[in-house]
Amino acid sequence: MSEVTANLPPGAQLLGREWIGTDENGDALIRFQAQVAFTNRHGTVQGGFLAAMLDSATGICALARLSPGLTVVTRNLDTRFLKPAAVGPITARARVVEQTERDMVVEAELVDVQDLTVAEATARLRILAKS
Repeated sequence: MSEVTANLPPGAQLLGREWIGTDENGDALIRFQAQVAFTNRHGTVQGGFLAAMLDSATGICALARLSPGLTVVTRNLDTRFLKPAAVGPITARARVVEQTERDMVVEAELVDVQDLTVAEATARLRILAKS
């Protein structure tokens, strides 16, 4: 799992991404830290930051399933915003639901500290050889 957590890219650092592990169902658990700087005029986390968290979570979940010589890129991210998200820790639960040699579908949801699902997404990813 060191490939997944080593050398965080700047976007993951900004989002405060932290790999937690997997739960009893095998879902990947990733924690993010929503900052005050992420808020909109209502004082809740702006949807673009939630989408970035979902994109990051689905990608890192996919990478955890692939061999070290492979990577993924997001082809499509269908995002649904369900409830306002507050500043603070937000946990993503992500799982691979389909996989072929070239493509992968990963679903994820973001859960706040009160265990409320604030957003969810389905990502369609392309599997590529690392260059």
